[in-house]
Amino acid sequence: MRLRILYGMIILLLGLGLYALAVMVVAVDFLPAQGAVELVYYLFTGTLWIYPAAKLTKWMQDLPPPPDRFAS
Repeated sequence: MRLRILYGMIILLLGLGLYALAVMVVAVDFLPAQGAVELVYYLFTGTLWIYPAAKLTKWMQDLPPPPDRFAS
């Protein structure tokens, strides 16, 4: 259980860092330099990372099934 939390935190931190870098590169290279467009883009991409992070934290909190003590 503790290793799952450790692995999840490492993946979350590395993934979020890479995601933020990718979002920034796309914004600089492809978006026009208009405040409204950038605002909408950053609001959308800023909330988009929540869904994979939520799935990852749910996986981190899931307990493995208990062993069947009566199995032969």
